[in-house]
Amino acid sequence: MKIVIAGGHGKIALRLTRRLAARGDTVVGIVRNPRHVDDIRRAGGDAVVLDLEHATVEEVAATLAGADAAVFSAGSGNSATAERRDRMDRAAVVLVMDAAEKAGVRRFLHVSSINVGCADDRGIGEGYSVYLRAKRAAEQHIFTRDTLDWTVLRPGVLTDGRGDGTVELTTGKEVGPKTARFDQVAREDVAAVLVALLDRPDTARRIYVVVGGKTPIEQAVDA
Repeated sequence: MKIVIAGGHGKIALRLTRRLAARGDTVVGIVRNPRHVDDIRRAGGDAVVLDLEHATVEEVAATLAGADAAVFSAGSGNSATAERRDRMDRAAVVLVMDAAEKAGVRRFLHVSSINVGCADDRGIGEGYSVYLRAKRAAEQHIFTRDTLDWTVLRPGVLTDGRGDGTVELTTGKEVGPKTARFDQVAREDVAAVLVALLDRPDTARRIYVVVGGKTPIEQAVDA
């Protein structure tokens, strides 16, 4: 397959690139900073320098041309302002979906957050709440896209551990905790789950929550 990853220099994205490239897939990472191109190439992919906060639909569609799937794994960063969170965590998602439709790419995977449904909960902190509200708004846009075979993955608290290839995976139409959860999951395992989701067209139009667990990833996704 040819996979285009928005936010190609992210910690999940680089791990995903290594996994896909290792099995022979073509990976293109969209990055804002030209200095990140070499990191993506070392991971086995290629890179396109494009700022998703200012790019046009046509520019992103050109990058997506000929792709089998698009993965949105970009983020605004921990210290982002509310305005930048909206631009990156919501508006950029809409941009990439518009571009995918224009380029004829139906498969779209989005990396969201386990707590997206808890954006209005008291006690989680204003900064985190702003982030979650942007993520929630992005998901609401995703759910309206009848022309895309979308899948939403909501990971728990991300860690840089090596990952052990096992997770707890829950799926459903609106799956998610009623109160905020802070279960951890290794980025390496999240990348492995994304690969498994890409390989299974029947995971389209589903929402998944993934945290650390004891079920092998392939078995968890098949179930």
